[in-house]
Amino acid sequence: MRMRSPLRPVHLLALVLAVLSCVTPALFAAGQAGARDRTMYVSAVDSKGEPVEGLGPDAFIVEEDGRRREILRVSRAADPIDIALLVDNSAAARPAMIDMRTALANFVAKMAPGNQIAVIGLADRPTIITDYTNDPKKLSEAVKILSMPSSGMTLLDGLFETSKGLGKRETPRAVLVPVVTDGTEFTNYYSKDVVRQMAEAGAQLHLVGIGRFLHSEEHSIRERSFLLTEGPRGTGGSTTTILASTGLDQALQRLARELSSQYKVVYSRPESLIPPEKIDVSSARPDLTMRGSLARDQKDLK
Repeated sequence: MRMRSPLRPVHLLALVLAVLSCVTPALFAAGQAGARDRTMYVSAVDSKGEPVEGLGPDAFIVEEDGRRREILRVSRAADPIDIALLVDNSAAARPAMIDMRTALANFVAKMAPGNQIAVIGLADRPTIITDYTNDPKKLSEAVKILSMPSSGMTLLDGLFETSKGLGKRETPRAVLVPVVTDGTEFTNYYSKDVVRQMAEAGAQLHLVGIGRFLHSEEHSIRERSFLLTEGPRGTGGSTTTILASTGLDQALQRLARELSSQYKVVYSRPESLIPPEKIDVSSARPDLTMRGSLARDQKDLK
């Protein structure tokens, strides 16, 4: 005797859909449990180096070892910044000193509110002129620097030592801003070691240079040349070179606008026992340039 199924096709379909509606969220949650959020601080600038505001998640591309990651959310970065201002006060900077004082004073006035700024002189050896502060009076006095006669610059030494100090601080963002000439350089460091130290500190290098910075095989000049290229690339920063000190104020004000307009980009990374070796950020728009780095509290989780 044939027995008829108590469920008609339409009822069976409804039952299947009901089961899937219960199972799918659980499977989705299980899949997401293996993902971790990561945060980057990113600059987005146009062809003139000016920051571009109002961008959404679709404008950003984050890749880890060539694998594109999902952008979860994007907002304007409001977290405070530790800014280490490393100033060339060697003999080579003397002709530019008046322009440097004006540009530095305007830069610290723009960036001090909400942030902490240290001023370090680079003549002969790195010297802290004022430690991290946002006191306008202290910073205004600190940038009234004088060049030291018969002295050379110690850019690589200053960056290495300042980065070690930044590694002990807990501010979410950190940037190193050397303002230097192409005069005599003194160092025993290698650029790769300096770049590694900056990256370990989670500090972006934004260098502003005055002069031509011609390459030489003499150790100090050679390593400085490498630093100009590899430093920004390895830290998510930038290099700006100008031929005359009269353009310094404009260059530093543009940098101040960039740092004040950075984005906080949160993306998803799958759980993995092997951290990525390389993290890249770029723009989905060909008319924009993007650069950035992981938040400092996540640098050890790279």
